[in-house]
Amino acid sequence: MEILYGGLPFWGFALACVVTFFSGFVKGAVGFAMPLIMISAFSSFMPPDLALAALILSVLTTNVHQSLRFGFSLARDSAVKYWRLIVTTCLGIVISAPFVVYLPQQLLFALLGVPVMGFALMQLSGWKPVIQPRHRNGAEYTLGMIGGLYGGISGIWGPPVIVYLLAINTEKTEMVRVLGVVFMIGAFVLTAAHLGSGVLNAVTLPFSAVLVIPAALGMWLGFQLQDRLDAERFRWWTLVVLMVIALNLVRRAVFG
Repeated sequence: MEILYGGLPFWGFALACVVTFFSGFVKGAVGFAMPLIMISAFSSFMPPDLALAALILSVLTTNVHQSLRFGFSLARDSAVKYWRLIVTTCLGIVISAPFVVYLPQQLLFALLGVPVMGFALMQLSGWKPVIQPRHRNGAEYTLGMIGGLYGGISGIWGPPVIVYLLAINTEKTEMVRVLGVVFMIGAFVLTAAHLGSGVLNAVTLPFSAVLVIPAALGMWLGFQLQDRLDAERFRWWTLVVLMVIALNLVRRAVFG
């Protein structure tokens, strides 16, 4: 059994399962936040490279499920519609993944957390910025690349994508589906990148694989809640979760 623990004691493995279950529930409810919850909690009791490896397969499998939940044809349509966002996100992940052990993560967390926190605060206060149709292509390229560059280093590429979808007032079901498609394709790229970087290896791969089970169970329960939320409540909870994510990024930037 020790091979499944990733080198952790049993209590560490059990705690990792609990964190993964909770992160799966949140993802099922609002469509995102799994990698940030996992990397934040895992980093407090396991090495950073193991924490990153641990979340990769759970993120991959849950995003496959999320993107295909409403059928393959709708997932394909979303991929075509948002191809710029997807391509630049994947490109950013490929570019930054090899530098995971070199770049100062605290600076990156600050640069991402502060603007996302500002965006969430303004939205929660009632201000709703809108990206006009003529500016959407440029916004997709820009926010996709920003998200990907952060994602290759930290496993977190969601906030810029979510900011974009909120700013174009995406409908709830489509937003969850698009997030699933973007995250799924990015997760495949992240998995391949870290099989190459050595973060996923003979020790970490079984550990990452076994965490798929609590992730799937938590996500199933989260779906039950998501289906009961109307559009406004879904948007409000999305912003609340985004705000928590941003605050945690700032905390990590300040305190490490």
